[in-house]
Amino acid sequence: MMKILFPAALLASLACMGSVSSSAQTNASDSVALTIYNQNFGVVRETRKLNIQEGTVRFTDVATQIDPTSVHFLSLTDPSAKVLEQNYEFDLVSADKLLEKYIDRDITVKTAGGAVYRGKLQSFDASQIVLDQGQNGGIAMIQRPQNIVDIQFGSLPEGLITRPSLVWKVATEKPGDQTVEIAYQTQGISWNADYNLVLSDDETKADLGGWVTINNQSGGTFKDAKLKLVAGDVNRVQPPQQLRRDVMAMAEQAARQEEKGFEEKSFFEYHLYTLGRPATVAQNQTKQIELLSANTIPVKKIYTYKGSPFPFYGGLNISDDFGSTSPNKKVNVEFEIDNKKENNLGMALPKGKIRISKRDPADNSLEFVGEDQIDHTPKDEKIRVTTGDAFDIVGERKRTDFQLDTGRKTAIETFEIKIRNHKDTPVEVLIKEILYRWNEWEITKSSDEWTKFDSNTIHIPVRVDKDVEKVVTYTVKYTW
Repeated sequence: MMKILFPAALLASLACMGSVSSSAQTNASDSVALTIYNQNFGVVRETRKLNIQEGTVRFTDVATQIDPTSVHFLSLTDPSAKVLEQNYEFDLVSADKLLEKYIDRDITVKTAGGAVYRGKLQSFDASQIVLDQGQNGGIAMIQRPQNIVDIQFGSLPEGLITRPSLVWKVATEKPGDQTVEIAYQTQGISWNADYNLVLSDDETKADLGGWVTINNQSGGTFKDAKLKLVAGDVNRVQPPQQLRRDVMAMAEQAARQEEKGFEEKSFFEYHLYTLGRPATVAQNQTKQIELLSANTIPVKKIYTYKGSPFPFYGGLNISDDFGSTSPNKKVNVEFEIDNKKENNLGMALPKGKIRISKRDPADNSLEFVGEDQIDHTPKDEKIRVTTGDAFDIVGERKRTDFQLDTGRKTAIETFEIKIRNHKDTPVEVLIKEILYRWNEWEITKSSDEWTKFDSNTIHIPVRVDKDVEKVVTYTVKYTW
């Protein structure tokens, strides 16, 4: 008899696993390579030794979220070997699946009170098991889950397995032991980057640390894998066979690395990060690995005021009250980083969350001051992150004049912007104004220098001394 113990806590779950043994052949990997994309999928490449005869070969321990259509098989011993037929078997053994297979078959049930019931299983559900004990015993209804502590089955029914497996029908000219390479795609595995930026006391420099976080919910464990990460937006809307060739080719670009952290390089239209040492990525595991560490990076602190009530131009509007008021008084705090080699950076940075901190000089404790998201950033490009709003700098914007001449198809609008600095030091503030009425405009008058940023935005940089209110005025003329 095959004996399976089901504690009450496990029986409460309809999907609890039984401690059974499988007749399937175990074929441990000689090597594993894992390429993870930041789009919740990965490519697994394994090398194993298998005994291949004309007939059935079982390849066990694949990820449960495998895409069976993506499997690539290659025998390194017999390159002419072919997979003629493939089945992906994932009907894993569990308590209820065993019970389902044993309908009208004999089982033995032991209860917490010591009672033992033997008979043919008639039915079961989450509440009870019904046994036919024959003429002498009659029908027994045994309550579950708390009441049952032990169930005995005769054998593992056909069709149930303990590990997900690929089962192949293989044709080969060299039957026997062979070394094979298998590659496949799997869902449920992803990675993302997280950064920590620590500002210096004067906020002109910073230390930057980057970490990779891998989350594996694929249903597979990859032991001592050669690990690669791909950053970029990979287009997956294409025929499966073409997608398979693309990602398999990417996964097979292996290079020898020193025993160190990630090495970054450009690959196709993406960026590839290769870990210089083996790493085990286990199922249901969140793993973190250092991506980069850079010190004394120059940073630029920028205060920005966006008083316009509309974030962008939306088409012609000549309504008198359109955009006449703005409730926004907040001045944003941003930091700009130039991703260049001379600034101790100069590598492609994958998108991710960046947290900004600064040390309190009183006790040298690290205090959180804000966080933001950065996109994929190539080398020699700028990164700008927003930490929040300035407490001691206030903005105010109001319209002081509006003239509309529908006959001449013109509108003239004047604004007054005030920036008040309550800090103990002077500050520089960049005023960003959206010219949202129409795309044909000209600035006819301005109290300060301005630059055209894009087709409907002007920038006005100003310096505001401590405890001073800076007033900026400008007039814009629209023509349509």
